[in-house]
Amino acid sequence: MIKVGIFGYGNLGKGVECAVAKNKDMELVAVFTRRDPETVKIQTPSAKVYKEDELKNMTNDIDVLVLCGGSATDLPEQTPKYAELYNVVDSFDTHARIPEHFANVDKAAKASGKTCVISCGWDPGMFSLNRLYANCILPDGKDYTFWGKGVSQGHSDAVRRIDGVKDCRQYTIPVDAALDAVRAGKQPELSTREKHTRECFVVAEEGADLAKIENDIKTMPNYFSDYDTTVHFISEEEMKANHSGLPHGGNVIRTGYTGMNNEHTHIIEYKLTLDSNPEFTGSVIAAYARAVYKLNKEGQTGCKTVFDIAPAYLSDLSGEEIRAHLL
Repeated sequence: MIKVGIFGYGNLGKGVECAVAKNKDMELVAVFTRRDPETVKIQTPSAKVYKEDELKNMTNDIDVLVLCGGSATDLPEQTPKYAELYNVVDSFDTHARIPEHFANVDKAAKASGKTCVISCGWDPGMFSLNRLYANCILPDGKDYTFWGKGVSQGHSDAVRRIDGVKDCRQYTIPVDAALDAVRAGKQPELSTREKHTRECFVVAEEGADLAKIENDIKTMPNYFSDYDTTVHFISEEEMKANHSGLPHGGNVIRTGYTGMNNEHTHIIEYKLTLDSNPEFTGSVIAAYARAVYKLNKEGQTGCKTVFDIAPAYLSDLSGEEIRAHLL
C-alpha cells in the first residue's frame, strides 16, 4: 500500500481524500493542518489529524505527501521545505512562476533524494499534456484553450475581498462564437475579451453600495477589466440553493495542417466537464502520487512535471495488463 499524507484540508484536500479512497493500492495515513486538529473532521476513519509541526516526525510513516495549499503564498514555501523530508505532489498553478518553483523544488529534492511532482491537476496538468501531444503531432498549427463554464475559485475570492461583499461565485464562460470558429479550423486571432466572459453572483452586505461593488468588480485589473463581465446581486438563500457546487472544465484545441501544401486541416480537441473541480484535481493528483512512489523506488529523484512521467507510471496495472487491455 502507498501511504499518503495530506497537508491542508480545504476543498482540494477533501478531494484528494476522496481520490485516495478510490485507489485500492493507497491508504490515507494522516491529514496535517495549521488549524486546531480537533476542529478538522475527515471522512477516513483509519487516518488521524495532526498539527503541521508533526510533519517533521512522521517521515517513516508516509510514502507521498500531497500539499493542498494555495499557489500564491503557501506552495512556493511549503513544497521546497517538505521536499527535504518527503516525496511530494503539489498543484502549483501560477503559470508564470512554474520555472522558478520547479528550480527551487528540484534543488531541495535532489539534495534529499526525494521525488516530487509540481503543477499537477487539470490545468496545469492534463491540459498541459494535451497541448504538448497536439503540438508534437501537428507542428504546423495553433493552440487554443477555453475554460468553463465553471466556478473560478480565485476570482470568486477576489470579489469577496471587496468592501460590502458577503459572498460570491464567479463563473468563467467561453464565448460560443469563438469556440465555433476554432472548431471550424479557421484559426482566428482572439483577444482575451473575445474568448471568455465572466459572470458574478454576489451576496452583498445589508446597506452596501451595489453600484460601487459592481464598478469595483468590472474595473479590477488582472481579474475582470479585460473581460465583458455581468454582475447579479442575489440573496444568501439563492446562493446556497443554486451556487453551492464547484463545477468547472474546458477545452484544449489545436488546429493544424498536413500535406506538402497544407491540403488537409486537422482538429485535435480534449474536453473536460467536471462536476467537482477539487475532486477531479484530487483524482489527477492521486494518480501522480502513485507515479512519484514508483519513480522514487527506482532511484529517480528531483522535481518532475507531468511532461516527464510516462503514462504507465500512473496506473496500478502491470505493463502486461496495460498492453493487453488498453493499448
